[in-house]
Amino acid sequence: MERLQKYMARTGIASRRRCEQLIASGIVKVNGETVTRPGILIDPSKTRVEINGKILKETEAKVYLALYKPRNCVTTLHDPQGRRKVTDLIKDIPHRLFPVGRLDYDSEGLLLLTNDGQLTYLITHPSHRIPKTYLAWVSGNPSSEELSMMAKGLLLSDGRTSPAQVSLQKTTKHGSVLKITIYEGRKRQIRRMCDQIGHPVKRLKRISIGQLKIDGLNPGQYRFLSFEEIKQLKILAGILT
Repeated sequence: MERLQKYMARTGIASRRRCEQLIASGIVKVNGETVTRPGILIDPSKTRVEINGKILKETEAKVYLALYKPRNCVTTLHDPQGRRKVTDLIKDIPHRLFPVGRLDYDSEGLLLLTNDGQLTYLITHPSHRIPKTYLAWVSGNPSSEELSMMAKGLLLSDGRTSPAQVSLQKTTKHGSVLKITIYEGRKRQIRRMCDQIGHPVKRLKRISIGQLKIDGLNPGQYRFLSFEEIKQLKILAGILT
């Protein structure tokens, strides 16, 4: 036996808390009868649950989240050092979600999480060259020649970087802000590129992945992707045309 709201959440219709609200609103039926009490017990193998006439099926729904990863947070699912993980920020989601790619512990910004294994594989595969855009607060004021070097490609310890888009957004007496778009995902790539031209990164924030943007989110917040955003990601990954 299982509580109704837990079973509903497992079908992927909504979080458990939201399922409790749906039940209380009177739109859920169990074996043809409307129920408004979340805590009732059901046998999923023998019970028909409907929401607005639609029968729920116990299948793994695909979930896509855009998360603003804060600094001092790891993107791994397990951390031996006990540091805060991105999955700690989405505990109310009743699905096991995985980060698509990574952001460094001391970096922040847009992170995609999903249980869609095919999309994850294709987006992270280097052959698809998904554009990822960052804002980098760096020390000093890079010259136009140094920015051109970054854009054309720099020789790092693991080989030459692919061409990138680099623009100067702001300069102050404390440093500069660069906007950088890369099409590959090497470990700490932006930081190593900036080190290479002599302007170390002081703060790094990813603001977009393809057409998916971080707009409207604060550190630690997340939202579900819209149908159009999911479609655009799948087009970039080559799943849709």
